[in-house]
Parts: sequence; C-alpha cells; structure tokens
Amino acid sequence: MAFIFCAAFSSEAQRIPVLNQVDLPHNYYFRELYLPQLTSGPSSVCWTSDGKSLIYAMAGSLWIQELGAETALQLTDGPGYDFQPDSSPDGKTVVFTRYNGQSIELMSVDLLTGQTTELTRNKAVNLEPVWSADGKTIAYVSTLNTGHFLLYTAEIENGLLTNNKRITPERKSMVERYYYSEYDHAINPFWSADGARLYFISNREVAHGTGFIVSLFPGQDSIPRIIHQEETSWQTKPDVSPDGTRMVYSSYLGRNWHQLWLLPAEGGYPAPLTYGDYDNANARWSPDGSRIAFISNRTGNTTLWTIDPFSGKEQQVANPKLIYKNPRASLTILTTDENGNRQPARLSVCDSRGKFYAPRDSWIHADDSSYPETQKFESHYIHSQGSITLDIPIDSLYIVASSGPEYEISKQTLAPGEGGSQTLNIKLSRLQMPEEYGNWKSGDLHIHMNYTGHYRTTPEILVQQAKAENLDFMYNLLVNKEQRVPDISHFSPEADPASTDEVLLFHSQEYHTSFWGHLGLLNLNDHFIFPGYAGYPQTAFPSLYPHNVNIAKQAKAQNALVGYVHPFLESQLYPEQSKTLTNDLPLNAALGLVDYYELVGFADHIPSADVWYKLLNCGLRIPAGAGTDAMANYASLRGPVGQNRIYIKNDGVFDQTAITDQIKAGRSYVTNGPLIGLKVGDAAYGDVVQLNRKGEKIAYQAFVRSAVGVDYLDIVWNGEVVKRHKLTGSKKEADITGEITSKGPGWMVARAWSEKADPDLFDIYPYASTNPIYFEVDGTYVISKEAAGYFLTWMDRLKKAAMNHEGYRDQREKDIVLADIELGRQFYLECLKNSTIP
Repeated sequence: MAFIFCAAFSSEAQRIPVLNQVDLPHNYYFRELYLPQLTSGPSSVCWTSDGKSLIYAMAGSLWIQELGAETALQLTDGPGYDFQPDSSPDGKTVVFTRYNGQSIELMSVDLLTGQTTELTRNKAVNLEPVWSADGKTIAYVSTLNTGHFLLYTAEIENGLLTNNKRITPERKSMVERYYYSEYDHAINPFWSADGARLYFISNREVAHGTGFIVSLFPGQDSIPRIIHQEETSWQTKPDVSPDGTRMVYSSYLGRNWHQLWLLPAEGGYPAPLTYGDYDNANARWSPDGSRIAFISNRTGNTTLWTIDPFSGKEQQVANPKLIYKNPRASLTILTTDENGNRQPARLSVCDSRGKFYAPRDSWIHADDSSYPETQKFESHYIHSQGSITLDIPIDSLYIVASSGPEYEISKQTLAPGEGGSQTLNIKLSRLQMPEEYGNWKSGDLHIHMNYTGHYRTTPEILVQQAKAENLDFMYNLLVNKEQRVPDISHFSPEADPASTDEVLLFHSQEYHTSFWGHLGLLNLNDHFIFPGYAGYPQTAFPSLYPHNVNIAKQAKAQNALVGYVHPFLESQLYPEQSKTLTNDLPLNAALGLVDYYELVGFADHIPSADVWYKLLNCGLRIPAGAGTDAMANYASLRGPVGQNRIYIKNDGVFDQTAITDQIKAGRSYVTNGPLIGLKVGDAAYGDVVQLNRKGEKIAYQAFVRSAVGVDYLDIVWNGEVVKRHKLTGSKKEADITGEITSKGPGWMVARAWSEKADPDLFDIYPYASTNPIYFEVDGTYVISKEAAGYFLTWMDRLKKAAMNHEGYRDQREKDIVLADIELGRQFYLECLKNSTIP
C-alpha cells in the first residue's frame, strides 16, 4: 500500500500556497476567514428538512445528530475533508464541499444509502452550496476560469449537476482596495423563502470589507439591489427565515467579535440577537423558524449551539458519542524529554491517505502551503502538553513530534493496530550544542492572540502553545482588524497574569499603516495608540498624518521599543526598487527612531537582509529582531507561535527590562529553525571591536545546529558574503573557523540558510542570522556610498508619493510629513559626502 506522508522528508519539494488557483491578495485572510478549515469542533451546520436533526461538518467529515440525542452518526468518511452541508427540502440529499488537497469540489450524499456522488470535477474552488425552496436548483460560489469568487446556479438531476450558469460577472471595480482584489466578488449566497430571489454579499464598488448584503432575481437582474450597507469580513453568511420576513447574519458592528443580528428581509435597521466577547457565526434557521443553529467559539474551540429567536434562550448541542462509519482504535501519545520528564510538543498524526487526526478537544492548525510532490494535504498539527488520546482508523500512521528549534524532530510510522488501545512513548532529544554556547532565552516579538480566526484564544491557551513550541517569551501585538482591536481589553504595560516562570507574555501594539509600513511597538507603558492606522481612504482617517515618524515619537515617549515588522518581498526590491514601495523604514532609521528590524518574519528573509545590510552600511546600528506574525487563533497560518524567533543572551535575570535591553543592544540572533553562533576572539554580537590598522586579520569562529537541513553557513562582511561554507552529510551541523582581512571599519554577521523550503519548517526556507559584531578603525565606522545612493532613490520616491497624496486634512499635515522626509534625505546626502567605502 502506498503511503502518503503528512509531513515529507524531502527538502527538495516545491512549497505551493494552499489552493493557489484563487487569484486574490492577502491569501492568509480569505483562506482562514472564508475557505473551510479542518477543526476538531463543528465548523458549519444545516437542519434536516423535518427540523429534528442537525447535520454539521466536524473533523473533516459530515455528521448527523438528532436534537437531544447523545450520539452522532458519521455520514461521510471519504478521501478528503468535507465541509458546508445543506440538506435538500425533500430530506433525501445533502450537498456539501470536499477538499481533496488540490481543489474544493461539490459533492452530494444520499441520506438513505450513504452513497456519495461527485458533482463537480472542475479543479476550481467551489463553495457554499445551498438548495432553492423547490429542491431543483442550488446556488454556489466558484473560482472557475477566473480565480475570483463568483456566484453560480445549477440544477441537480439524477445526481448530476446540469444547466450551470454564472450569475455575477467578472468585473473590475472603480474603487481602490487594499485587502481585497480589484475584481468584485460575490459570496455567502442564500435563497429567499419562495426560492425566486438570491441574496448574497457583494463588494461591487465597495472600498472596505467584503461587501454589502444584496439581492437579485437570477436571469432578470443585471445589477444587484442593496439590502443593507455595512463593513463585513467574509463571515456574514445571512439566512432568510422560513416565513420570508427577516434574515439572521453575523456582524461585528461596533464590537470586536461577530454576533448574530436580525434584519428585515427587504432591508431596514438591524438588531442584535446575541452578545458576547466571542464569535457566533454560520447561522441557519430551522424549517419551522422556531430556532437558529450556529457555531460559537465561546469555549475557545468551535462548538454547536441553538437559539430561540423569540426568547433569546441559547443551548449548546450536546457533545455526542461518535458512531463512525469504519472501525476506530484509541491511541495515546506521550512526549518526554531525555530525562523522562513530560515535554509539551507539537504533534501531527496522519493515515496512509495523508488525512490528519486529532483529539476532539485539541485545536487543529494547518500550514498555509503544501508540497504537492510529497504531500496530498498541507501539514496539520496540534499542541500537546505531553499527553493526548485520540481515535484513529485501523490503518498505518505517520507521526511527527517536535518542540521548537532546540529539539530533534521525531518521525515514526506505526503499523495498523487491531482496534485496541495503544500507547506510544516519544522521547524528544535536544540538539547537541557547542560547549561554550551558554544560556539563551527565545522569544517571538510579533504574534496576534486573536485576529478574527476560527478559535478564541486566551492568555492561558497562548502560554500553552508557547510551552509546546519551547518558547520563553512573546509579544502579543494588539492591532486593528477592519473596525476592531480584538485583544484591546488585555493591553497592559505589565506581563500578563497568565505568565509563568517558563513563559512571559506581554501585550503591546502593531501600528497598522499600509502606506508607511507596519510598526511593532514593544512595552508601551501608558496607552494604546488609537486608531492604530492612517491613510485609509473613505474613512475618517484618510490622511498620511500621523505618519510613522510621529507614531514612533509617541511610542518612545512611552519608553517603548520601535521596530519595523514583516519587511520586504523579493518583488519589491529586485531587479530594482518597486515604484509603489512607500515603506518609510529608511526615514525613521535616519531619524534614529528604529530600535529593531524584523529580519526574520512574514516576509522574504534574504531580500529583507539586503535592506538591513544597507542600513548597517550607513552607520545605522539597528539590531535584527524576529516575529512570526502568527495569528494564534487561526486554523490556517504560516507557522505557530515561535516559528520565527529571537534568541537573547540570558545572564540570570529574566524579565521585561532584561529582554528589551538585550534586544536593543543586539546581543541576540534570529532564526526560523537553525541555531547559530559567531565569535571574534571574546567579542560576540552587539560588541564593538577596535582595529589597529587597515588590512588587519580577523579570525572568527561560527557554528550552526539545526533540526532541518541547512545548505550554507555564510560569513558576511559589510553586506558581502566573504566566506561561504557548504554543509554536507545530514547538513544539520557545522563548526567552522576562518580568517578575513579587513579593508577598514565594518561589521560581520553569520547567517545559515537553505535554497529551498523544508516541509518540517513552516516558512519559505530555513534561515538564521546573528546580529553584527562591529569593527571600528580610529573610532570611525563604515559608511557606504552605494547604500546611501540606494536610500536616496527610496527617499525621492517617498517624497513624490507623499507630495501627491490627496488625503491630507490640511496643508500643515502635508508640510510636517514632507519636512521629515527632507530631514531623512539630508542624512543620506551626508552619508554620500562622508562615505568610507564605495
């Protein structure tokens, strides 16, 4: 039997974004907020036609559960992951979607026989099928032939999809959008009670959000009629009541979380039906209109609830005993360290089909990309505190366990069991570090505890995730998401009370201005800086002021560290700087307002490093930082908390002051996997070495240890790779010594990296870098003519873009911005004049 690994061994495989046939920007948003994701709890629900039972998607299958019953029957157990059920009016057939690893296709299952039928094979992303009242037609969303979400209708005859029609055109909008495509989309379809009209969400000429609630009569209307105007975010999913008078939908209007709202079917004033600091979504009316079923994350994981719309009484649907279509066994997995102590870990368990399994109470997370040559599905994982028990098929299993960069990755294959209980003990071994390595603490400077994802994270859960990733400290950066700041109630200058002796959690801010670039503001000691963004057209904040210079000064007045986060992609910098690049990092750096640069983050590390090298070559001693930008409550994300992290030297004191002191001093290194070191004599990163003369020999020592393969260990001097050491064998460790001849002042870093991605590391490729060791000659330091010219070009483009912007509220704001840009230009002109190297 062929075995499809859920996390492959080969690092030669190509990393491809999941469902990359969707041609839209910011895929990490629509993938999590719109595309169905694998969760251990319910994710979508519908009623049976008699109103006695619920059919819901959970753990990749469809289930049917009678209200009040203590058991649920598995309806599907196919080769893919099943989502989004809708039951036909005659109660015989359920349409649903199936993710097969390459596309999402429409399927149906006969409720009497259990037989499943494939309705589409178009290799597109087909979503949200819903029956019309007469049971002859379905509406659904598809990316077929366009890559954009458009609305279709089709008829089902004898189990086949016929008379397929596209209802909404592919159309470019006249308004500018940032988070959404220039092409209009149509999502969340649902029928009127009589089946004559289609309602849906459309962003036709809408600048912000996923769009308004609209309606049209298929075959009659060319332009939809607006029912309700509101900024929405993928999860509105309205549903009309059986009597046709009103609809229920999800909204975060004036709040930080989605709740259920009621709206007259023809439009009017909406009224909230539920309240709470959690999400209620995916609502469906019962056939008699007496109840509404919905999905809630109030317990953290997704759960199934009903509400009486006349009394407001909410009731959780019982967590049932599961009756599987095929036999299951019980597997307990224990993870320990080398001394036999319980070791929290990240775990992945897959069968021979590549399908993933998890305990019912564990949060399932998925990588945002896959490796089609070796994987059927993207890698999924859970976090364990050292012991889990789950139901597994009677099949071969592939199990992967890890606990951050300092541990080897354990990979095991289990032969099929016989149906009884099994226990697997996994010992996780630490990498063997050089004897002089010392004591270090690792931290993630950029995570988001809650960011409108499937789950509801608490500080306690976040600390558990950190323990499983062997992460010592982290910064939850509070940030606006459309009109919300989900974690604003947690803002505090102090460590969160959920912090332990092992993990420190801080709540700070990411300033979210897309024109100027995003700032990380660590350890604000007084207040969150509202509104958290600028330059948003058609809002009350269209101006480019306050710009990042102003925000950085505000943050520093609160004794915060200011960093630039998720910096650059290759396309923004090569073959030359993009004409649309308006990030003002060089400006704030020139004005002395940057305390760290997120070298390893949600970006492309080597191009980002090239920009950092040029800053260093202008005498700007800005240390590297690292942050994953992990949305910790997402089911689909690039890496868990700590995927990108900074290691700081720990000399005994471990608190907020010690952390920020080491970050600012550059006594640290950054990585997404490899552990790295560099010394010149007794000098290490952050130190300054005085050279006696030009041409002096500089002897160095460097090492790398890694749980994944690394191709190269480089020594970089003033931005140039002067020594490249190619790793061989396992490519997981190297100890090198060498010597270079200096030509004057400069800086040196060591970096480790690979040319290709590795499926065991949820990032674009392995990468690590030390911070610089600086070298001065007679007190002078390196200033590069080439780097200064590079940033002057950047500043001239920035000046032109800022000058032509039409959003300023008055001339004073424009004058302040342009004056600061001119100060930055003067800095780089001085660098040109005083350069010490070409």
